[in-house]
Amino acid sequence: MTQLTHIVCWIFFIASFLLAGAGVFEKLVNFWGFTLLRGYDPWRLVELSAVALLFVIALQLRAMKTLSSTK
Repeated sequence: MTQLTHIVCWIFFIASFLLAGAGVFEKLVNFWGFTLLRGYDPWRLVELSAVALLFVIALQLRAMKTLSSTK
């Protein structure tokens, strides 16, 4: 189970940074009058990235708690 949690944490961690990067890039492109992601507000992507990072933090804290309680 810990290996699965570790993999899920890495997936969400990488995905959150990709979402944040896409949101910032979309906002920069919008300044020039273009769009790449139709229908999505760039700041909504950054918000989704923050939610994913909060999920990763919660999983990491849970893993730390289980490791400290087993000792």
